[in-house]
Amino acid sequence: MHPGESSKRSVPPALGSGGCIDALPDGVLGHILGFLPAPEAVRTCVLARRWRHLWRTATRLRVGNCSEYDGTSVKEQREFVDHLLLLRGSSPLDICEFGIGESHELHSDDVSWVNLWFRHVVMCRARVLRLHVFCHMFLELDDLPLVSQHLTKLYLCYVRVQNSFLNFSSCPALEHLELVDCDLNYVDKIASKSLKHLSLTDCGFEQVFDQFCRIRIYTPSLVSLHLDSFETTPIFDSMPSLVKAFVRITEGCWDFCYKPDDLDCTCLLCDGSDSRGSSVLLKGLSQAQSLVLISAPNQITFKSDLRWCPMFSNLKTLLLNDYWCTPDDFSALACILEYSPVLAKLTLELFSEGPKYKVEMKGRYNLMERSAKISENLNIVEVKCQVVDERVLEVLKFLCTFNISFTF
Repeated sequence: MHPGESSKRSVPPALGSGGCIDALPDGVLGHILGFLPAPEAVRTCVLARRWRHLWRTATRLRVGNCSEYDGTSVKEQREFVDHLLLLRGSSPLDICEFGIGESHELHSDDVSWVNLWFRHVVMCRARVLRLHVFCHMFLELDDLPLVSQHLTKLYLCYVRVQNSFLNFSSCPALEHLELVDCDLNYVDKIASKSLKHLSLTDCGFEQVFDQFCRIRIYTPSLVSLHLDSFETTPIFDSMPSLVKAFVRITEGCWDFCYKPDDLDCTCLLCDGSDSRGSSVLLKGLSQAQSLVLISAPNQITFKSDLRWCPMFSNLKTLLLNDYWCTPDDFSALACILEYSPVLAKLTLELFSEGPKYKVEMKGRYNLMERSAKISENLNIVEVKCQVVDERVLEVLKFLCTFNISFTF
């Protein structure tokens, strides 16, 4: 021991009184507690006198599990959540997540309680709200409009919603809306002037052919769109701010013609899908800078829309699947290329069931013989496939008519 050195080992500052996590301000601790599931956050009240009420100021509330199929039933959560929301009062929330799991059908009382919780956290000025239901039936949300000056992002999974709920005129800050596996059977319009990002995946819409109708989507400020596996393709009003869009029409879509070989077919799908003889999807997508357009072979929506094909005046990047390259008929591909005057990159993903491709070919223009029918800016053409078979060769031969040559 050196002269003057204390015989008692000094305590590191981080472990002394007021050190470590206790040295952090209440606001920071409340933020940290928000990353814990709600029951664990509440249990911190027994740590010390200072922690007794800190859980009430947590800026994030996680009830149940929103990421895996093991959400807790409403019955199991009811007493805890009721006391939790009552004791929190109107303390503001940043993010709120509900994971509801039921091994059997939901009871009407369960649905009422979830609706009550949902509306309560909206009143707590939540900015981000997620409701993920794991059940054998849809949880029906009340057909009442959401009213919030603070809500910016809403995620719903396996719920049933109606028109009033999807009218977001009283949510002027809402920018992100994501609906997954939702029942939109009673919806004819989704409307929001503020929405910038919209995602609809595997959303159901029961179709009655003697009353054929579509959901109309009014989102004039939309920047990005993701539309995947929809039973009935919705109609989009003008989206002048759209930058990118992904649209995939699967075999489960009801948009197919029963007489595809009849050139004079006058069914409602062929003769103007929105009953007015105008575009369903392409017109709304016409201002996008980047498009992914994928369709199952028996669907008719895109090809029907091409009869009123708009000018894609901003489109620079385009990805298409083999739907656009039907053997002996490349009119759909030719049409969209001719109406894309500033297109810079074209990708064709051909005749493959999955995203992995064994063959990728790069195409380029013959600079001396550019085609006047397509964009002068087109300098990247990619063709991806599993194998270079006769179908692929026909596509390459067609592209050669635009003076595009390929290297293998």
